[in-house]
Amino acid sequence: MKNYRKELVFKTKNRVEFINITTEVTEVIQESGIKEGLCLINAMHITASVFINDHEKGLWHDYQKWLEKIAPHEPLAQYQHNRTGEDNADAHLKRQVMGREVLVAVTNGKLDFGPWEQIFYGEFDGQRSKKVLVKIIGE
Repeated sequence: MKNYRKELVFKTKNRVEFINITTEVTEVIQESGIKEGLCLINAMHITASVFINDHEKGLWHDYQKWLEKIAPHEPLAQYQHNRTGEDNADAHLKRQVMGREVLVAVTNGKLDFGPWEQIFYGEFDGQRSKKVLVKIIGE
């Protein structure tokens, strides 16, 4: 069994942002030479997420509104975590809801997706560089 590891780096322009990373993950699979196996993609920061969904602009708007309802950024004083000098307690909660990672089958050297599925990086405390790990195991 072979394995391949690569870190992708993203720096968002906004505090909250969604980035389609399917192309980047596909390129890593091609680099790996692995044809059959599993691909793990995970955010390496506690205020970011990796998830699978449809790439549709209205959906991203809905996600942002929904996440802000369940974990609003302000008022900052509503969160004990922010009393430590941080201002990102909401980002930790949003990450918990959206998830840390995804695992996708690799078949014939390609992501084995259902219809409309794509991989996204969700940033909830952005405007600085953060990493996403892509780890592939297989043959």
